[in-house]
Amino acid sequence: MSNKQSGSHRHADVLVTDPDLPPVAVDPQQAEAEDRRWTPAKIALWVGIALLGGVSWTILAIVRGETVNAIWFVFAAVCTYLIAYRFYSKFIERNLLKPDDRRATPAEYKADGKDYAATDRRVLFGHHFAAIAGAGPLVGPVLAAQMGYLPGTLWIIIGVIFAGAVQDYLVMFFSMRRGGRSLGQMAREELGVIGGTAALVATLTIMIIIVAILALVVVNALGESPWGVFSVSMTIPIALFMGVYLRYLRPGKVTEVSLIGFVLLLLAIIGGGWISETAWGVELFTLDRITIAWGIIIYGFIAAVLPVWLLLAPRDYLSTFMKIGTIVMLAVAIVITRPEISVPAVTEYATTGAGPVVAGTLFPFLFVTIACGALSGFHALIASGTTPKMIEKERQTRFIGYGGMLMESFVAIMALVAALSIDRGIYFAMNSSAAATGGTIEGAVAFVNGLGLTGVNLTQEALSTMATNVGEESIVSRTGGAPTLAVGIAQIMQGVFGGAGMMAFWYHFAIMFEALFILTAVDAGTRVARFMLQDSIGNFVPRFRDTSWRTGAWICTAIMVAGWGAILIMGVTDPLGGINTLFPLFGIANQLLAAIALAVCMAICAKRGLFKFLWIPALPLAFAAVVTITASFLKIFSPTPAIGYWAQHTAFRNALDAGEESFGTAKTVAAMEAVVRNTFIQGTLSIVFVVLSIIVIATAILATIKAYRQGGGPGAEDAPTASRIFAPAGLVATPAEKDLEAQWSALEPGKRPARSGH
Repeated sequence: MSNKQSGSHRHADVLVTDPDLPPVAVDPQQAEAEDRRWTPAKIALWVGIALLGGVSWTILAIVRGETVNAIWFVFAAVCTYLIAYRFYSKFIERNLLKPDDRRATPAEYKADGKDYAATDRRVLFGHHFAAIAGAGPLVGPVLAAQMGYLPGTLWIIIGVIFAGAVQDYLVMFFSMRRGGRSLGQMAREELGVIGGTAALVATLTIMIIIVAILALVVVNALGESPWGVFSVSMTIPIALFMGVYLRYLRPGKVTEVSLIGFVLLLLAIIGGGWISETAWGVELFTLDRITIAWGIIIYGFIAAVLPVWLLLAPRDYLSTFMKIGTIVMLAVAIVITRPEISVPAVTEYATTGAGPVVAGTLFPFLFVTIACGALSGFHALIASGTTPKMIEKERQTRFIGYGGMLMESFVAIMALVAALSIDRGIYFAMNSSAAATGGTIEGAVAFVNGLGLTGVNLTQEALSTMATNVGEESIVSRTGGAPTLAVGIAQIMQGVFGGAGMMAFWYHFAIMFEALFILTAVDAGTRVARFMLQDSIGNFVPRFRDTSWRTGAWICTAIMVAGWGAILIMGVTDPLGGINTLFPLFGIANQLLAAIALAVCMAICAKRGLFKFLWIPALPLAFAAVVTITASFLKIFSPTPAIGYWAQHTAFRNALDAGEESFGTAKTVAAMEAVVRNTFIQGTLSIVFVVLSIIVIATAILATIKAYRQGGGPGAEDAPTASRIFAPAGLVATPAEKDLEAQWSALEPGKRPARSGH
C-alpha cells in the first residue's frame, strides 16, 4: 500500500468527533456483528428466496414449454435482486469502498441550501430513481422483445447485478468523496489532460443525444393524442403547486402534499378523458409532433433554470410515487392474472438480424438496445451530478446507488413482460415504421402476415378493436415503445380492475405514467448538462464554476437546450421513423458512456491500491467496451443499409444522383434528402463517440498500470471533515441505528447541529 494511501487511513483514525454530541456512526465492530449473526429464521428466509429464484430460472431458461407463465419473470427477478443486494453489494462495500460514517459528506460540509443539501435517504432515493429512470427501461426491452424473451431477461437481470448497479454505486461514492464533482471533471483529475478532455467532450455530446431521444419518446407518445397532451401538461401546474405548498404553506408535510398531488394526478387523467370527447377539447389539444417538440424544448429550458424546490424536486417526488406505485401494481396484477406468454425464448431475428423493429443480430445489438435496465452511462452523470451533493451519510450510497439501480432494472423486466404479453401480430404492427406498414390497417395486416412468423395471423378486426378499446384513432406504427407498453399494461390491468371497459383509462394512465417518467429525465438531464458545461467552461473561465451565478447558468442552459432541441426536431421530421434510426445511436452512446465511467472508476480503485478487487469494475468495463465498440464499428462500416449509417447514406445519395423520385422507405425527394442529411449526422456522431471512448479507456488502462507499478497513486479526494449528524444507512434502521437515533432525539434542541436540506 502506498504511503499516500495509509495517509488517508491515518486521517480517518484521527477524525475527532464532537464529545458533546452522541456518536455520528454505528461502531464498525457492532455493525459487523449484527451483519454476521445468522438466526435459524434468517437462514430459512434466504434459503427460501434462493430456492424460489432457482425454480423460476429453471422454468424460464431450461424447461421452456410452448408457453411460459409471466409470474416466473417476477419471481426470478425479485429473488435474484434480493440476493445480489444482500451479498454482492455488501461485498463491494466491505472490500472496495469502505465507507466511513464519521466523515462528513459534501451535503454537510458544503451545505448551501441550493445544490448541496443533506436530504432524507428515502426522499433522495426517490429523487435519484426518478432522475435515472428515463425512457430506457421502458423502451429498450419493448424493442428487444422481437428477439424473444430469454436474451432480454438474462441481460437485464445479470447485467444490472455485475455492471449497472456496480457502476452507479462506484461513481456515486467516488463523486461524493470528491465534493460532488462531475464525471468529466473526475476523469480530468484521474486520467490527465488527454483522457480528461476526451471524457469531458464525450460526456457533453452524449448527454445531448440522450436528452434528445428521451424527449422524442414523449413526442411520439403524445402525438395526435388530445387526452395525453392535456393530462401531461397538467402535471406542470400540479408540481408548481406542490413546491409552493411544501415551501411556504405547510413546510415539512411531505405525506400530506403527496396525497394531494396524487389525487390531482388522477383528476388530470380522468379530465383528459372527458376533454378528448368534446369538440373544443379535441381541437385545442390535438397537436402535431413538431408543436409538441417545441413545447418540450421551451419547458426544458424553464425547468432547468428555476430553483430545484419549485419544479424539479416535487415533480420527481410525484413521479416516483407514480413510477414505483405503477410498477408494483403491475407486478401484483401479473401475479393475479398470470398471463401466458407465447413468444419463443429466442426468435429467428436474433440470428438473422433482419427484425422489422430494430435491425441487427443478438450480439452486439441486444446489449445496446436494452441499455437502461441493465447498464446505462446516463446514470453515471446523475450519480456524479445532483445526487452526491445531497447524501447525508457515506454508507447510504449502497442503498441509493446499488438499490436504486436494481429498482430500475425491475421496471425494465416489467416492461419486457408487458410487451411480451400482447398478441405478437399487434406487437409488430405497432412497432414497424409507417414506411413499412403505410400507416394503414390494411397495410399493417399485409406487412405483418408477410413476415412469415409461426402462429402469427393478424386480422384487421384485431387492430381496429384494440384501437377502439384503448380510445385511440389507430395503433398502427405507433413506434417508440411507449404506446406498445401502454397497450400491454392496459391489457394486464383490465384483467384485475374494471374489465375491457376500463382499457382506455388504463392505456392513458400508462401513457401519462411514461411521459412523467421521461420528462423527469429530460429536466434533470438538462440541469445536469448545465452543471457539466459550467464545469468544463470553468477550466478556462473560473467564474462559470459558480453554479449560483445567474448569467452563467442561463447561458449554459441555453446552449445545452439548443443542442438537444436540434436533434429532437431532426428525429421528429425523420421519414424512417426517428426512433428506429436514432435509438441504436442512443444505445451505443449510452453504453460508451458507461464504459467511460467504469474506466474512471477502475483508475481510481487502482490509485487506492486495491488491486485484489480490481475485477469488480474491470469485468463490466471489458464487456461494455467489447459490445459497444463492436456495435459502433458495425454502425460505421457495415455494408447493409439497414444497419450501417454510411451504407444507408451512400445508397440514398446514389439514388438522388440517379434522379430517382422515391427510394426504399422515402416516398419523396424531400424525404430522401432528409435521410441523407440525418445519416450523415448520425454516422459522424458514431465515429466521434467511439474515438473519444477508446481514448478514455486507453488512458485509464495506462493510469491503472502505472498505479500497479507504484503500488498505488495520489488520490484526489477532499480532505476528511468530522461529521456532526447521524442518519441510518438503509431503508429500515437496524437495532444499533435505532439506539443512536434515540440518543440524538433526546438532545436539547439548542445543542443539535443545524441541518440544511428538505
